[in-house]
Amino acid sequence: MSKGAITITDAEFETEVLTADLPVLVYFWASWCGPCQLMSPAINLAATKYSDRLKIVKMEIDPNPLTVKQYQVEGVPALRLIKNNLILESIEGVISKDKLLSLLDQHLNSN
Repeated sequence: MSKGAITITDAEFETEVLTADLPVLVYFWASWCGPCQLMSPAINLAATKYSDRLKIVKMEIDPNPLTVKQYQVEGVPALRLIKNNLILESIEGVISKDKLLSLLDQHLNSN
């Protein structure tokens, strides 16, 4: 399994997220978003730390309006933790690295 987050598009969402064997953290971001740049290191750390139990994908919002609308992304950065086609967590705005890791631990250790 590859370590690190992968970048996906609307066309890849079903294959990469909805039919994934592992839970998937979808990171919605935009190139013009300053707070997204603050979140990126935490996302990359989580992608490496949890690579055996979690898949992390990045989706830029501007070129992917279908998924953004479907998952009701109102602002970026935004996170959706999805498992078996269900949203387990939905967060918008910057969260600290510690909060992100704690949230992931909570969901991944309850399996």
